[in-house]
Amino acid sequence: MLTGRRWFFPSALLHELDPDTARAGRRPRRTARDWVVDFSCFLLAVVVGVTAVEALADNPHVPDGLAVVDQVIGALACAAVWLRRRWPLGLAVALTPLSVFSDTSGGAGLIALFTLAVHRPFRYVAWVGGVNVALVPLYYWVRPEADIPYLVAVLFAGLLTVAVVGWGMFVRAKRQLMVSLRDRARRAETEARLRAEQAQRLAREAIAREMHDVLAHRLTLLSVHAGALEFRPDAPPAETARAAGVIRESAHEALQDLREIIGVLRAGEPDDTGRPQPTLAALDTLVAESREAGMKVSLDHRVEDPAAVPSSVGRTAYRIAQEGLTNARKHAPGTDVTVTVTGAPGTGLTIRVHNPPPEGEVPPVPGSGQGLIGLTERATLTGGRLEHGPTPQGGFEVRAWLPWG
Repeated sequence: MLTGRRWFFPSALLHELDPDTARAGRRPRRTARDWVVDFSCFLLAVVVGVTAVEALADNPHVPDGLAVVDQVIGALACAAVWLRRRWPLGLAVALTPLSVFSDTSGGAGLIALFTLAVHRPFRYVAWVGGVNVALVPLYYWVRPEADIPYLVAVLFAGLLTVAVVGWGMFVRAKRQLMVSLRDRARRAETEARLRAEQAQRLAREAIAREMHDVLAHRLTLLSVHAGALEFRPDAPPAETARAAGVIRESAHEALQDLREIIGVLRAGEPDDTGRPQPTLAALDTLVAESREAGMKVSLDHRVEDPAAVPSSVGRTAYRIAQEGLTNARKHAPGTDVTVTVTGAPGTGLTIRVHNPPPEGEVPPVPGSGQGLIGLTERATLTGGRLEHGPTPQGGFEVRAWLPWG
């Protein structure tokens, strides 16, 4: 934001806005604006000093020797204005007592007090500013004005000092506000980027879970029918044709699902134009597919109106039943699998997939358990819970409860 316009901002503000420079501890270089402001302050101090020289010549209370010393002190004070950025506190403290005895250093003293209010905390400004205000009566007692009453001169000088301090504190507060807004904008950008990355990560995790749930079911069906053809080469032609048709259909469906998921990944956002997501009403079709693959599946569907189940809850229930059937097909082939779905609005939806222990030894399947982990996360996101594990009789059970308001 500051690129190309750095000359417009004070170096102190750029130092606070640039974290690299601040961490390195380097003094900020003067910008073009700093040179203009410093030269203007120096010129203002000189103008005030020259005006004071003319007033000294007309003041009968000031001897000629003291006037010369006053002018020398004023010239040194004006030259010291160039050091106000490096040592604001030291310069203000040094010029405070000099301004009592030197008329020509009054402008430099006010500029030093203003710089102190801009660059240092209030506790320093309060001490130095308070001393300046307290010395005003002493100054006009030592250097009385010929044309202005004492009380009026004291009040005017005191108000001028307070105004300079207030102006400096206002500038400091404005700079701090600008730094605060810049930090807030930087934090907001960082948080927005992190939220976008988190949303993208969650979306990809959801797509990965969907890919696992869909493809695992399709590929296990394909594996079952391919295994039947392998171990029964003497099967009747009609049965062989039916198994080949199921293999072709399962491969086509798996390829279609994979193509849709890859399309979503390439687009970078959810695709709502694809095929509709399965709901609880599609559970009968899922069980029919499993039966066609040779599984023994019993469906106990006690939900009177499956279409009334919310789409997110119904989709989660479908995926749980699908994963349970897929796991039973892989780890307990040939067993009787029972799928039970019960529930009503207000009490929630309960899904239970149970299978007894398989007969004989089943070889381990690599990568097992990932689908159940994803289902547990999916159920938790919907506000429900999922439990799974072996039963006392040696079988396996997946049981989930999902909220249905």
